[in-house]
Amino acid sequence: MGEPEPFSFDRLKARAKGLAGEPWKRAEPSDRGTLDQIDWESHQKIKFRADAALKLGSSHPTSVQLFHPGKWFMEPVTINLVDGETASEVLFSPALFEMPQHHPARALDRKTGFAGFRVMADDGKTDWLAFLGATYFRAASPFNQYGLSARGLALNTAVPGVNEEFPRFTAFWLGGGAGGDPALTIWALLDSPSVAGAYQFRVVQKTEGEGNRPAVMEVECELYPRAEIARVGIAPFSSMFWYGKGKHKAVADWRPELHDSDGLAILTGAGERIWRPLHNPARIETLTSSFVDRDVKGFGLLQRDRRFDDYLDDGLFYEKRPSVWVEPLDAWGDGAVQLIEFHTDDEISDNVVAYWTPKNGFKPGQTYRYRYRLSWVEDIPFPAYLARSVASWQGVGGDPGPWDKRPPGVQRFVIDWQGPVLAGLTRKEGVEPVVTVSRGQILKQYAHEVVGQKDRWRTVFDISAEGVERVDLRTYLRRADTALSETWIGQYFPAE
Repeated sequence: MGEPEPFSFDRLKARAKGLAGEPWKRAEPSDRGTLDQIDWESHQKIKFRADAALKLGSSHPTSVQLFHPGKWFMEPVTINLVDGETASEVLFSPALFEMPQHHPARALDRKTGFAGFRVMADDGKTDWLAFLGATYFRAASPFNQYGLSARGLALNTAVPGVNEEFPRFTAFWLGGGAGGDPALTIWALLDSPSVAGAYQFRVVQKTEGEGNRPAVMEVECELYPRAEIARVGIAPFSSMFWYGKGKHKAVADWRPELHDSDGLAILTGAGERIWRPLHNPARIETLTSSFVDRDVKGFGLLQRDRRFDDYLDDGLFYEKRPSVWVEPLDAWGDGAVQLIEFHTDDEISDNVVAYWTPKNGFKPGQTYRYRYRLSWVEDIPFPAYLARSVASWQGVGGDPGPWDKRPPGVQRFVIDWQGPVLAGLTRKEGVEPVVTVSRGQILKQYAHEVVGQKDRWRTVFDISAEGVERVDLRTYLRRADTALSETWIGQYFPAE
């Protein structure tokens, strides 16, 4: 351990603000050539010694292990332990790690530095929270299964003609709660060519039944731009969606569905609940969707489909992947929830990004402060007075019969809704679908209860649209003047 130095969140903010007033300096690895030999497979062979795990105070149950650097995590990260109003740096040493006899990492010296850290489960064998690479972090809550990643900040994601910038957490401070408080507190210094910042994460893992341990993080950050930034992503996520139920097409893989998340959920400032199923663009292109709002109340990437039979993967368990929900703790003003989708042909590449972007971006010399809660859960709270979309499909339109008799260029969309608000309703109760499209013609639309399924209704509509431009779709269930469901938003690409 290094010598104790004074530490507080206010001191960290002052350090970040001072850093923003200086030119950015790239953190150079001590031995880039050796680190380049430590690819993913080689990195997995390096293990932090269990007996060297960091303890966050004598009375706190949390233990932490550290990540060794490698090809994909070259830049050094400083790790500090906080004790009251002081903090001491954990000094890097190769002796903290176990590795094969002839592993390339054995050539590294004490100047190398760590790559990140992971918070261990009670048994000390698995982890449930990890910070590794840029500003990425993940929680395995609630079902001990990692999935999508959260990020500290996203800059200029999918801006035409501009390279995306990936800020980096360059230093962490770790502390446990006092007086039996189970919370883990993580402070982080962010730095990049365009911005510096200070972060505080207060993290608690809860128990809500056997095998269900959601994690809740309260995040506070102050950001100090060095330069003007057109598109800033606050509370960003990265996830993977290869294919799901939506559109039947031949895929190379045998599993019925493959995705870490299947939709974007939004609770708007006006109180409307939106569900936007994720899409894998068929062509190599970027698909950007913006949901303009003021003082958004919540948003997140969810994994709603929890049925094992829809994935059939007994090794990766996609049905156990976490959903993550963002709740702003202050008014965020004008901006938009933005969803970016890229094409992918595999399950190892994150091709979905979601975040809140303020309307006017960032200006140098200003201070921007955000507070929000991240909940890593099975599902988000949902009001009983609304049904939610539980599945949606797309296929050829028209009435059943010979394919050559189907009307050309007509697509059918089917959306299933479920919830106690639909209990006992029949077609005689005045339930109707409300469908709008950005262009084209709605040829038919109707809704009915699904036979043999509890509290479940189905909306069906056909549309015809010429040309190749995208068609935006919007629908919900209504009875008289009362909405019975959230709003489902979809997209149709006639050229696909």
